[in-house]
Amino acid sequence: MKHRCMKPLAFALAMTLGGSALAAPTTAFDVNELDSSIKACTDFNGFVNAKWVAANPIPADRTRWGSFDALREGSLNVQHAIVEKAAREAAAARPGSIEQKIGYLYASGMDEAAIDKAGFDPIKPQLARIDGLKSRADVVGYIRDSYARGEPVLFRFSGNADFKDSNRQIAYAGQGGLGLPTVDYYSKPDFAKIRSAYVAHIAKLLELTGIGATDAQQQAKSVLAFETRLAAVSLPPVEMRNPNNRYHYVSLAEADKVTPDFDWAAFFKAQGADVKDGFSLSQPKFFAEVQKMLGGVPLAQWQAYLRYHAIANAAPYLSTPFQREDFAFNAQTLNGQKAMKPRWKRVLETTNDGMGMALGQLYVADHFSPTAKQRAEELVANLSAAFRTRIEQLEWMSDATRQKALQKWATFVPKIGYPDKWRDWSGLALTPGDYYANVQAANKFNYDYAIAKIGKPVDRSEWGMTPQTVNAYYSAQKNEIVFPAAILQPPFFDANADDAINYGGIGAVIGHEMGHGYDDQGSKFDARGNNVNWWTDADRSAFETRTAKLGAQFEGYEALPGKHVNGQLTMGENIGDLGGLNAAYTALQMALAKNPAEAQRKIDGYTQEQRFFLNWARVWRGNIRPEAQLTLLNTDPHAPAKFRAIGAPSNMPEFARAFQCRTGDAMVRDGAKQVKIW
Repeated sequence: MKHRCMKPLAFALAMTLGGSALAAPTTAFDVNELDSSIKACTDFNGFVNAKWVAANPIPADRTRWGSFDALREGSLNVQHAIVEKAAREAAAARPGSIEQKIGYLYASGMDEAAIDKAGFDPIKPQLARIDGLKSRADVVGYIRDSYARGEPVLFRFSGNADFKDSNRQIAYAGQGGLGLPTVDYYSKPDFAKIRSAYVAHIAKLLELTGIGATDAQQQAKSVLAFETRLAAVSLPPVEMRNPNNRYHYVSLAEADKVTPDFDWAAFFKAQGADVKDGFSLSQPKFFAEVQKMLGGVPLAQWQAYLRYHAIANAAPYLSTPFQREDFAFNAQTLNGQKAMKPRWKRVLETTNDGMGMALGQLYVADHFSPTAKQRAEELVANLSAAFRTRIEQLEWMSDATRQKALQKWATFVPKIGYPDKWRDWSGLALTPGDYYANVQAANKFNYDYAIAKIGKPVDRSEWGMTPQTVNAYYSAQKNEIVFPAAILQPPFFDANADDAINYGGIGAVIGHEMGHGYDDQGSKFDARGNNVNWWTDADRSAFETRTAKLGAQFEGYEALPGKHVNGQLTMGENIGDLGGLNAAYTALQMALAKNPAEAQRKIDGYTQEQRFFLNWARVWRGNIRPEAQLTLLNTDPHAPAKFRAIGAPSNMPEFARAFQCRTGDAMVRDGAKQVKIW
């Protein structure tokens, strides 16, 4: 079971990406994939990617397919070999080793016969306790004890760096408890059919535990009503991007005034959390409503809500009927996925959830070379120099703010490939043959590990992403940029490719993550990672004028009929793309200036500048099911990939020059339409 907690303020390159059985690109750039029937200056994404997309349909067990997905598939195959070997050799492995624990966890998940035989027996004690709740105090006790087992319910809770003092770790409690993607799903007419499907899904899961159809339907309706009430006081994703809406420090006494029936000191004691002075009750309005519901919602409705979520959280690890129903709603209805992933991929996902960093330790031992790390570090240094140059040359920023921006630049911490030290797994006890018990044990172990950090100094050496993850991220509170080993492969990074390909790929990724330090939210944190204002009022106003134009640009993109990109939700990623691609272009020019012969060389008929933009667009090639696209439009801070391919280049005169585009071409945003930020 995934631990749903308050996430640190981090910004990733790409989220919610799938995979499939196709291979990642193997050549530096195949110009035969370009579609000459589409003009680069009219639709650059189509010019670069249309032929590939047409030849690579989305596999049935995926909701999308593209460059990220192909590369992720390669990582999955490597991981598959690792866990299969661990499972085969678990009995003979060194007792307590990560190889043995990974082997036990994976093998127990692959024992479908044992899992089916158990049915829903693993959660019967939990359901019995819910049935036995007789008062609001019992409900509070159940919530408190569920968390202590590593099974969150109703709200989100974790430790994280203090927004006002990034060197110390504090507790955060925030809104949560919803089974649908966002608050809009509970109220907007557009999602009425999904709400109906959700009620049917809830009822089906309840029926699978022996509840009669009529009773299950009534309970399902009461669960939707319960969550609708929570949704009404929950902030939507756009507002949750604002750090001010994610931090509200209170004393325990102040928190208890918001929720008199929920004793926070008792809660923290049960979690083993070191909370003495206070914590962040991040969305007080949400918890005020929880207090009202503790006193005003009938006990039977609380039981229905807790019962459903207990079943839903466990469903992926129970017998086949539960797994199928979980897939039918969460993958098929919400995201349009046609077929379930093969069991090994689902169990591998659980293994990553439970022991991802341990699996990463085995992954990098054979699949990430010191040479690749060294080359990536060189690229980071080059991008860093280019980003500094761009800050120094900003015409709209005052010297006072510029000096603060450069201070932040000087403290960027890059992390490449994998952590310098590995996590200790000695306290995790796993056994052969009991999948659900192993998942529970891993959940509790990871939860306790996270909660134990509260009250302690922040460990800045820790990673928030595993080495086998095809992604990258920036953490505002650590002011760090992180590039896992798995992304340092074609089409992002190719040690044998020309500079243009690497700068248009991983170079732009590096610049993108640096750009997050200066996006609309990352720019609200200083060089030390504290949420303080380091801008003059005039500079912030000038910045917001420019970002508003970028928001308007993306809101003009229609992702589905009548459904446009949310410019505010995707603002940070769009700023990251624009700043990152510009910085990468500057870095490429700095590199070519040292090698004039290379600067003039064409490869397959294309200049270095053209190849730079070609690889940028190739990174974003892909296709997605409309159901999944609708979900992401409402939840994902990243714009659809096809718009990322064109959004930043269309604002760059360098792109227009490279492809000889003219004013009036779709890929040329000039004059008042052009967006220049970093």
